[in-house]
Amino acid sequence: MTAATPLNVEALRKDFPLLTRTVHDRPIVYLDSASSALQPHAVINAMADYYATTHANVHRGVYATAEESTYLFEKTRLVVGRFIGAPEPEHEIVFTKNTTESLNLVAHTWARANLGPNDRILLTEMEHHSNIVPWLMLAEEVGLEVRYIPVEGGGRLDLSDLPSLIDGVKLVGLSAMSNVLGTITPVAEITAVAHDAGAVVVVDGAQLVPHAPVAVTALGADFLAFSAHKMMGPTGLGVLWARRALLDAMPPFMGGGGMILDVKLDSFRAAPPPARFEAGTPPIAEAVGLSAAVDYLSDIGMDRIRAHEFALTNHALARLDEKLGSDCRIFGPPAGDDRGGVISLAYRDIHAHDLAQVLDQFGVCVRPGHHCAKPLMRKLGVQATARASLSLFSDEHDIEVLIEGLVEAGRLFG
Repeated sequence: MTAATPLNVEALRKDFPLLTRTVHDRPIVYLDSASSALQPHAVINAMADYYATTHANVHRGVYATAEESTYLFEKTRLVVGRFIGAPEPEHEIVFTKNTTESLNLVAHTWARANLGPNDRILLTEMEHHSNIVPWLMLAEEVGLEVRYIPVEGGGRLDLSDLPSLIDGVKLVGLSAMSNVLGTITPVAEITAVAHDAGAVVVVDGAQLVPHAPVAVTALGADFLAFSAHKMMGPTGLGVLWARRALLDAMPPFMGGGGMILDVKLDSFRAAPPPARFEAGTPPIAEAVGLSAAVDYLSDIGMDRIRAHEFALTNHALARLDEKLGSDCRIFGPPAGDDRGGVISLAYRDIHAHDLAQVLDQFGVCVRPGHHCAKPLMRKLGVQATARASLSLFSDEHDIEVLIEGLVEAGRLFG
């Protein structure tokens, strides 16, 4: 991990109004950014200002505020594209409502147009349901064979049989970082093998893009999906990046206003991408918020954010082991460069929901459950975990309060 200028976390925390709340007479300790990140004042103010001064539909009116609204919306496309190193952001960034919709868009357009009976696709056992279910739905419809890269005991992908698994595969879908294990997968290595085999690669970047520098060219991906609300933007807005040549050849996803060049009673002509995939009125204010979120993250520096979360994850893993020992089972790789700030744990035999309820009494926000990854839960041999996930405003005190709550849960449940 390259050294980076440390974050002033105490100062950054003042940017997030929700962190001033108390719950159950305790200061809030927000450890659920993997589910949905908090928004800084910069994002909240940008959206409020848009509604107060500018709001109008985009790509329609010619009056001043309509032109301003369209400008802000299209500016976000460029801001987001540059953030992930897209070669042609104005042509390659498609707005959806979340990562799930972005992945479904690929399944319903590129995959439906290019895959047929007995074709093969390759996923991983650590995928979120959003990168499994759309492919299973398509498999049922057209008769695809679905294969999986296994997860080994340490929480990493087992790539020992990758050449065999990828043989004859036309599409590979994988997460850049597991929302359960925190595992940062070797996307570039897998995409190189996939492309040699003639397959396209769809990457779920929902957990990695908000927490580390990401460049689509370095990943080698063909498609990359992520969400605004996990990167300190608003809910209701997702992003799909795709290579321009792929988008140009893909049919529309939904029909309606904004995605057409012409409509007759018996036919229509679709607009070129990205408009082709953005039917109807888009989430305009949310795009303004995402632009502000990207600016906020960029001003801090993604390398600094990654370094902070890397150090804090290592500290958290060490402290959990020191204070709770073998009573606390941590799922995923040990501290290292291929681990992000997602810490899924089981404490003694206490159910994850009971742990979360006790932690709530300490103001600690974690997510209990299967995390939309039931196949992985079965592989791990558990029904649920309690997941603490870190962000740029997380600090060592948060970890101590987490441990304090876990100790209390152990006392209460014996």
